[in-house]
Amino acid sequence: MEEKLDCRTRYPVVLIHGAGFRDLKWPVYWGRIPAALEKRGARIFYGLQDSWGSVETNAEAVARRIDGILAESGAQKVNLIAHSKGGLDARMAVSSFGCGGKVASVTTVATPHHGSKTVDRLFALPRSFWNTAAFAVDNWIRVVGDKKPDFLRLSEGFTTESMERFNRENPDDPDVFYQSFGCVMGHPFSDIHLSTANAIVNRIEGPNDGLVSAESARWGENFRILRSNAFRGISHLDAIDLRRMPFTKKEGSGISDICDFYAGVVRELKERGL
Repeated sequence: MEEKLDCRTRYPVVLIHGAGFRDLKWPVYWGRIPAALEKRGARIFYGLQDSWGSVETNAEAVARRIDGILAESGAQKVNLIAHSKGGLDARMAVSSFGCGGKVASVTTVATPHHGSKTVDRLFALPRSFWNTAAFAVDNWIRVVGDKKPDFLRLSEGFTTESMERFNRENPDDPDVFYQSFGCVMGHPFSDIHLSTANAIVNRIEGPNDGLVSAESARWGENFRILRSNAFRGISHLDAIDLRRMPFTKKEGSGISDICDFYAGVVRELKERGL
């Protein structure tokens, strides 16, 4: 029985989604991952922040959500596991919105902690392009539930200059355990949805998951790059189980099912007493 409950951590796990998606009952942003963790004994909650909100407004929303989870669960702290921009929301909630004493750990997966040189180049485009895109996205996403969408501010936040400032202003809490993971696609056609982006980012920044470079994803005490046991590698969308299936049935080194990776992360948190 103990083996089946190896993800029953001391503190609940809160999954923090990235940009462009919301926490909906269907489709689930995290695919099969929450069910796999709950089956192993984990208590799972969600961030429920906006999909296109700025880091600041989303971090504030995450902070309120943490208070609600603590009240509901009776726990003293939570473990945050965040994907993509959600990692920035989580870090800021801890550093700037008073959640340091309420969070035991912050685990980020494919989060652009150091920004993107590719985004730097994109912002060389005329400002009218970005204003038009922001107007379209903000108005559309309000219809599906976002309270404070801010596509332009969010996008500007991914520049390397903005992230340098963010990191200075949001230092890690010494009482919180931080770790991070990066992903790398094996080749541009590993994920057809991100093939063009992968090729572009690879040329400008090096190995990447189709959106975030491996180097930008580095943060915290532990940093590891996720490796699949298939040549295709692991894309930004693979990291949240978009395909709802294992990468491969092969046994051996590397990850064959992303659910196993998250179970391993939560199991290690349990072993740390978190």
